[in-house]
Amino acid sequence: DGGLQIAVDACLSASKPHHFMSLTKDGHSAIFSTTGNPDCHVILRGGKKPNYDQTSIDEAAEVIGRSGQPVRMMVDCSHANSGKDHLQQEVVGRLLAEQIASGDNRIIGLMLESNLVAGRQNVEADKELVYGQSITDACMAWENSEPLLRELAAAVRQRRKNSAAA
Repeated sequence: DGGLQIAVDACLSASKPHHFMSLTKDGHSAIFSTTGNPDCHVILRGGKKPNYDQTSIDEAAEVIGRSGQPVRMMVDCSHANSGKDHLQQEVVGRLLAEQIASGDNRIIGLMLESNLVAGRQNVEADKELVYGQSITDACMAWENSEPLLRELAAAVRQRRKNSAAA
């Protein structure tokens, strides 16, 4: 549904050491220990409404910040943030590029559904698949992905330039 608290709680849990019983590769029971992962981040995929706009990023940052964790977000340009329309990923990506270029360091990455050929196809008996087209989620075409990736790279360079000047 786009709620953040479960994701924030999961990051908090994953950041802490754990001890648990499991099986080894040889099938023997053993107690395993982890040191925790301090590099967790929340992924904003949208939910009942998109959550990639500046207001949603600010709201998510507030929820994450209250947990005492570093505020780091990856934004999914697909799924609910694009209204499940692969063509809208470019719009979402460009709006995020603007936020990044303006200096928003809380956005650490984006997720794009991309393939060589736009859209998706069904696997059907006796029907040849289109090479480079998804059989799962609809994807944006590489010819649209490449310019967007270049624009995002330029946005990151601008953010770094702004940070260095500050």
